[in-house]
Amino acid sequence: MREVDSVARPADAVVSAWFRARRDIRDRDRGPIHDLLYALLRHHARLGWWLAKHGCEDVPRNRLLAWLALDRGLTRDQAQGLFTGGKLAPAILKDHERALLVKLQGCTIDHPAMPDEVRVECPSWALDPLRRRFPESFEREMVALLTAAPLDLRVNPIKSTREVMLRALQDLGLQAEASAMAPYGIRLNKRPSLSSLPMLKSGEVEIQDEGSQLVAMLVDARPGERVVDFCAGAGGKTLAIAAQMANKGHVIACDILEGRLKRSAERFRRAGLHNIETRLLASETDRWVKRHKGGFDRVLVDAPCSGTGTWRRNPDARWRAPEEQGLDGLLALQARILASAARLVKPGGRLVYATCSMLSEENEDQVAAFLAAHPAFRAVPLREAAPRLTNSAHPDHLSLTPARHDTDGFFAAVMQRAAEPPPA
Repeated sequence: MREVDSVARPADAVVSAWFRARRDIRDRDRGPIHDLLYALLRHHARLGWWLAKHGCEDVPRNRLLAWLALDRGLTRDQAQGLFTGGKLAPAILKDHERALLVKLQGCTIDHPAMPDEVRVECPSWALDPLRRRFPESFEREMVALLTAAPLDLRVNPIKSTREVMLRALQDLGLQAEASAMAPYGIRLNKRPSLSSLPMLKSGEVEIQDEGSQLVAMLVDARPGERVVDFCAGAGGKTLAIAAQMANKGHVIACDILEGRLKRSAERFRRAGLHNIETRLLASETDRWVKRHKGGFDRVLVDAPCSGTGTWRRNPDARWRAPEEQGLDGLLALQARILASAARLVKPGGRLVYATCSMLSEENEDQVAAFLAAHPAFRAVPLREAAPRLTNSAHPDHLSLTPARHDTDGFFAAVMQRAAEPPPA
């Protein structure tokens, strides 16, 4: 917990590194340790409120004690049986820690005096934007973001089929079911040890939230086309796009972080995909963009964003305020990235703008501003771009929320560049 609080990396990366350095921890113990950490992260504001109420220092050990008392209902004597100072046990309780347990005995994690934003674990910077986005369902959406996300897999059609993978997962004793919306998706409601899934190592499946799979599907890349994933990151959507193209054509995965591109290249190889090239960019206005102006059939801009839609999967992210000079700076960066990437779209080609945010400022407002400034592009309504997706929270764009769709929060808009007029 202390490492998660003190470093800038996401919690899942910190946890993975922590387990790698402790090979002696058994697989059966890793799950409970992971679950306990994420429970503490999902109750960050409420635990902090209780500690402040009783004048206690907000440190990881006090948070753990408060959690044991408020959620597990442990008394002081029961907790002392766990904090024995043994070889693998935490240090013996101090007087002030025993006093905290006594004060919290009989209490629950929620309290009527808690402000709404504390009760639903909403950071101050996102409170007003989220209330504007969900005027009727703010609390329902925030409560959904406090639940643990399921594990979604995407079948790699280059190597297998969903039916085969469903049977293989069920043979491993897992409760696997076809995703409700994504055609190659599989959902595991109970998270297994990933090392126990041979199909991950073979590249037959990839871990990818169902909402992310749908964003990649909206690109609608065809075999033989030229496609750019402008903010490719770890390459999850790049993989899905390249598979759509049946390994034919050319996909360029761009990013400004070389480490991400190197790691994604191994995923591409494992998946058996050979139509992908990685391209390191210095910035969103890299000279490579100008040199390849109008050269691509499809361009995906999965823009850096506040990540509000991923909070159930990354509960630590809600307490990391957006970089780039706050939300306003992030909005300006998104606009620059979208305008620059649009130059790559050829006449008649399509541009897909996506985020894992649920804030209108990062989504619909960005698209509206872009279209107003770029009359060569028009919005393609969702009913035209993907007729089978009928349950979007927005009438014209893909808009997914945890409460409504049981996916991460995602947004995607499809835009098309006007075709050049035929020669006279």
